[in-house]
Amino acid sequence: MKTLIASIESQISQAGAGTGAQTDASSTVTTALNVVFGIIGVVGVVMIVLGGVSYITSQGDPGKIQKGKNTILYGVIGIVVALLAFAIVNFVIKAL
Repeated sequence: MKTLIASIESQISQAGAGTGAQTDASSTVTTALNVVFGIIGVVGVVMIVLGGVSYITSQGDPGKIQKGKNTILYGVIGIVVALLAFAIVNFVIKAL
């Protein structure tokens, strides 16, 4: 956790090294969004792991098997959406 906080602080201090207000604002927004997308990615991975555990411990119950598969699927969809959002936001910010 301390490493994450130190990384965020260093990125914020680097964001302040820009030449103008526009650069500072876009760097700050980029840093904040990168942190948010990182958190979303971690949540997606946790959902995949929880879905896998649910699937493995289903003991042949069709309802639990389907619940585990759905959890894994939704975790993968969440990660894909987060990656696409990350790419789109960075593309738009760099284009400005």
